[in-house]
Amino acid sequence: MAGREFGHHLGLPQALTGLPLSPLVPAYAELTAAQQAAGLRHLGEALTGSGGGLRVLDGLYVPSGPRGARRVDGPLLDDLARAATATAGLAGLLAGLHRRDPSALRRVVLYQLIGLLQDRPEAERPRVAAELGIHADEVAGMVAAARLRPVLTPRQRGAAESVADAWERDRLHRVRGLLERLPTGGGDAGLEAVRTALTARLAAVDAALLAARGAEERGDTEAASAQFLRALREAADDRRALGGLVRLHRPRGGRRAPLHAELAADRVELAWDPQGVADRDWRLLCLYRTEQGAHRVREVSARGGTARDEEAALGTTVRYAALPLRDGRVDGPPLVSHRVLVAPEVTEVSLTDGPERVDCSWRRPPGAVEVAVEHTGPSSGAAEPLGSRPEGFTATGLPTGVHAFRIACGYRVPGGDLVYSPGIRVTRTVHPWPDPVRTLTARPEDTGVCFDWTGGRDAEVRLVEWPGEAPRPGTELRTSDLPPRLPWPDKPDNVRALCPPPGAYARVAAVAVLGERALAGPVVDVEALAHVRGLAARRLPDGQARVSLDWPDGAGHLTVSWADLTEEPAEPGGATRAGTQRVTEPAGRTRTVTAHAYRRGGLRLPVGPGGVRVRVVAAPRDPGAVVVPAPVAEVVLPPDAAIGYQLVRAPRRLLGRGRAARLRVTLSAPGGAPPDAPEFVCVARSGTLRPRNAADGTTVLRVPGTDLTRHGTVELELPPAPCPAPYTLRGFLLGERAASVRLEEPSPATLVVR
Repeated sequence: MAGREFGHHLGLPQALTGLPLSPLVPAYAELTAAQQAAGLRHLGEALTGSGGGLRVLDGLYVPSGPRGARRVDGPLLDDLARAATATAGLAGLLAGLHRRDPSALRRVVLYQLIGLLQDRPEAERPRVAAELGIHADEVAGMVAAARLRPVLTPRQRGAAESVADAWERDRLHRVRGLLERLPTGGGDAGLEAVRTALTARLAAVDAALLAARGAEERGDTEAASAQFLRALREAADDRRALGGLVRLHRPRGGRRAPLHAELAADRVELAWDPQGVADRDWRLLCLYRTEQGAHRVREVSARGGTARDEEAALGTTVRYAALPLRDGRVDGPPLVSHRVLVAPEVTEVSLTDGPERVDCSWRRPPGAVEVAVEHTGPSSGAAEPLGSRPEGFTATGLPTGVHAFRIACGYRVPGGDLVYSPGIRVTRTVHPWPDPVRTLTARPEDTGVCFDWTGGRDAEVRLVEWPGEAPRPGTELRTSDLPPRLPWPDKPDNVRALCPPPGAYARVAAVAVLGERALAGPVVDVEALAHVRGLAARRLPDGQARVSLDWPDGAGHLTVSWADLTEEPAEPGGATRAGTQRVTEPAGRTRTVTAHAYRRGGLRLPVGPGGVRVRVVAAPRDPGAVVVPAPVAEVVLPPDAAIGYQLVRAPRRLLGRGRAARLRVTLSAPGGAPPDAPEFVCVARSGTLRPRNAADGTTVLRVPGTDLTRHGTVELELPPAPCPAPYTLRGFLLGERAASVRLEEPSPATLVVR
């Protein structure tokens, strides 16, 4: 039967004449990935579906009609690609493969089927071949093929399936390595053709390299570069040709490289001039050594004239070469970079100076295992190591002057050694700082406050009030950031004392200032009591006195004290005035009044009939503050005295007119008659409406205050008809003492004269 034995001509011209050891098609991995995504065991199932009947021995055929078969060709594959099936996309890939090589699809299917059969025991292979969809007439031939072709190990299968990709990319040395893994003499004519062509091409590479070395020894760099390029075009992975080109075209020291490589925190940024050819492709290579010293080349993805290498190993030294390509082949000499040590430096370095100190902080790059710091002082020439933290350092005990620091990052390479970055050099000047203020005290002096402090030697000690929370003592500041000086005027008779405005409350801080630098110092709270103004007192008939005043702004409490004029009242808070003896106050003679209570109900004091001295002063808000006292507001309420009057009507006679009416005026003073009683005046007004004041009507009579003081009661006859009847009388008190004496008025109805 046709196809039972191999080695004879099978099928159409260019058909296989042996069993394939390799599929020998480029992008085979992409093809198998699409096959697996479609759920197929081999690519032949994309041609027959689940119906079977696939023929492969004398050509690739699929069933057609009841008993016929159709050769797989371009039109058939195009029809399958247009069909609405799950394998239409895969059929499109197979159609493209067939157009490039008509024998490739049969070769791939045969390679896959043999591999699937070789994975099973020989006794099971006939059954497995039928399950794989092979036509019944060719099952025996396929079983024989699986027995005759060498069995490939997994490593050999990987090599067999990679040969075509490496060959297409001109990676001849890789092709040679892959072929060395495969068995020889397997009867695969295609693979043998590759071996033969490879030998010839590698010989051409060796000849070009030999010519390049000769030209380089003669000093003809242009000819050497051309020969190295010739070798690299033939074998794209020839490290000798690549090394020769890099050696000839690497930039000289101190000159800018045509391929600029800049080290970032976690990558190497690359940029070069694409030489005005917008559609030119580039092949970017990274050249480095292993820890054993072997040369290695790694390809880096590039786009246009830029690239980013994120795979460079920390602590290694690399160089980059960008090769221009045309149609996938090298089209000119490479652009070469300088060597780059992949050891990123610290970033975001920030230095600040303090008293005999420099603080430094940085951002350590990922992968750095340590950061080393060297310090050079203003008078020392040798650098000395300085201890550091992972994110910075603090150098103390430094003299005034410029200090230099070198900061380098250490990276652990695979061999265990520690490789340091070149390091960055930074400088900072240590300036003179003021001596700090250590203590601050305040004491009141009359209406001022005196401040005393310790420390601040050879510095300006400035008193300030911070707008918010005061910084802790010793905090380092800039003079430009300080708040204004304390705006309190000096006390005229004491230059060390300041006069805070009444009602002020301040947290005063002492700051030591030297040039542009300052140190925060301690604080003390100072409160200047508010002044009480407009204090007045007026007696009420029930033995109390109403006290009125202008409540001072900012005051929360007032302390009110009162005492009889026969005693000397205690100062609010317990102290007596100088030169007086403190008296024992009766219960209730001192009271604390809140602003809310005063505004809601006023202030009444039980004073009794005698003379009383009332004193009011603002109470401190903070018991811990230094209090600057305010003048005590004082008012004297004289002893209780009242002037009353009444109309005494004469009895009528039976015949004729009676006597004229009289007005009786009486001064009553339980605590003794005042020496200067006010004048009493009586005013009449026609009608029944009372006079509103002493000028609202006709003056009927006047009683001097001296008469009332001397006699106590004065009774005077009213003049006849002072104004048209009926008229209403009303009395008023006049003079400076009018407000200190109560006027007791009778019922208005008793003062109407008809």
